[in-house]
Amino acid sequence: MSLLEYNEVTEKKFIVMGGMPYEVLSSHVFRKQQRKPVNAAKLKNLLTGKVTEYSFHQSEKVEEAEIETREVKYLYNNRGEWWFSETSDPSKRFKVSLEAVGPQGRFLKPDTIVEQLLFKGQPMSFKFPVIVELKVTEAPPNVRGDTATGGQKIVTLETGATINVPLFVNAGDVIKINTENGEYRERAGK
Repeated sequence: MSLLEYNEVTEKKFIVMGGMPYEVLSSHVFRKQQRKPVNAAKLKNLLTGKVTEYSFHQSEKVEEAEIETREVKYLYNNRGEWWFSETSDPSKRFKVSLEAVGPQGRFLKPDTIVEQLLFKGQPMSFKFPVIVELKVTEAPPNVRGDTATGGQKIVTLETGATINVPLFVNAGDVIKINTENGEYRERAGK
């Protein structure tokens, strides 16, 4: 167990507050006029998924969470249940709720290996690849002359997710998507 100073609470770190594990989404150390510096942080509760804001003051220390990871394989989803298995033993299957998977789950293809985060042996959430390549299954036809508005259209991906893409993307194209914000990155090399 290590303690972090107020200014060591930075993005992508895991901390424990009130016995609950949190991931630091963002942090900003600043001074308000003549006062002592504070670290304004945005924290995500890894058990509930709720995001809160908290200001760490100069005199505060916080415990760093000891997060374990294990690789699991995504199998499928059905009626709000997401099914995974251990990579070493496919017969050891388990299901999690949509809330535990989060919005990034819509970009998961079957047989994708992801990391599951564990706190004191208890499963919490998942760590997904930042960039994934998915095939476009449905795309509306391009509309000529519609580039003044940035040229965007909504397409459906092989996982069933829908996202905004540029007009030149067609059905059958393989594209790269940022899973953290759900945005189109580029077309994948053929």
